[in-house]
Amino acid sequence: MNYQQQMKLKRWLNKPFLTYTFLGIQTIIFLLMFLSPTLDRWFYVNGTMFGPSVAFNHEYWRFVTPIFIHFGLSHYALNSVVLYFMGSQIEAIYGHGRFFVIYILSGVMGNLASFALNGEGIIAAGSSTALFGMFGAFLILGIHFKDNPTIQGMTRQFVLFVGMSLLFGVFDRTIDIWGHVGGIIGGLLLGSVVSLAQHKERYSIHERIIAGGVFIFLVAVFFMMGIRKYGFL
Repeated sequence: MNYQQQMKLKRWLNKPFLTYTFLGIQTIIFLLMFLSPTLDRWFYVNGTMFGPSVAFNHEYWRFVTPIFIHFGLSHYALNSVVLYFMGSQIEAIYGHGRFFVIYILSGVMGNLASFALNGEGIIAAGSSTALFGMFGAFLILGIHFKDNPTIQGMTRQFVLFVGMSLLFGVFDRTIDIWGHVGGIIGGLLLGSVVSLAQHKERYSIHERIIAGGVFIFLVAVFFMMGIRKYGFL
């Protein structure tokens, strides 16, 4: 590989390609659902978060697949805009691998919370579980970078945004409030676990271990609560 090829590869790797990938996946799925009633029904039946299917049929992929499924144009458009702008920033700050962990596992945590705490028979989907995980991962930066006025300013804005979003979710029955809560908790914990590669000295090893332990504990608790709700324990 010559120098020019190396530079092209480096420039490509510096782009938020995982953000674009996640955005591309949910766009393709949305178009398939929009253009084909058969596929729309298939994704709705087989890919959304639906507690009975997890508890009775062991369809555990439903903790992941709802991240990429949306109900309607406005739902898809709003989440896609947030993912495009916020995802690019988070991926640039944390790096590709850490961003992948934060986005996917926060989404899983959100869907686990939905499974555990929502009423029986509720169907939920959308990337907002993972998006709130991104917000949580950014908010944790405010604790570790108190000497950075830019991060502090953005953190205050996100705190206000998250607070208003959760408040609206309490009054809007169409919003999966527990999915949002689970997502942001996941992001807060995972932001501490993965830390920042170039600033690891700001994160104590004890904090990272405790955050990882709490994340695993909550995963187990939410899963057991969901299973118990359907009479298996």
